[in-house]
Amino acid sequence: MKTSQGRCLCGAVTITVPESCTHDVYVCHCGMCQKWGGGPLMAIESQHDVVIEGKEHIGFYRSSDWAERAFCRTCGTHLFYRLFEPEIYSLSAGLFSDGQKRLVSQIYIDNKPDYYDFAQQTPMMTEQDVIDLHKA
Repeated sequence: MKTSQGRCLCGAVTITVPESCTHDVYVCHCGMCQKWGGGPLMAIESQHDVVIEGKEHIGFYRSSDWAERAFCRTCGTHLFYRLFEPEIYSLSAGLFSDGQKRLVSQIYIDNKPDYYDFAQQTPMMTEQDVIDLHKA
């Protein structure tokens, strides 16, 4: 299996995932992501085979009952948002510099501020759509 490695700014944390995970970029416009990163979270997703080196440099913030956010304690790079059940990593797309990426969907679109837009047309889900999906 071909893999792809992503790194934080200082290189203290390295994350390895299957290369096939690094092509599709998902955007979250929720209020927490906006506060966490100053804008939307642009992430790739992986449910399996996430290998993290430099775990001792990672800080965690449990942002809800169902998920946590991780960052490098040395340089502050936002690393990932991780759902607990099912375990899904939403890894910051900017960590991975190799490969071609494409924007494939946007969630919490009703929380997106008016001062930015993405040119690509993608499927979009509102906050209620996301809540309903996770209830199912």
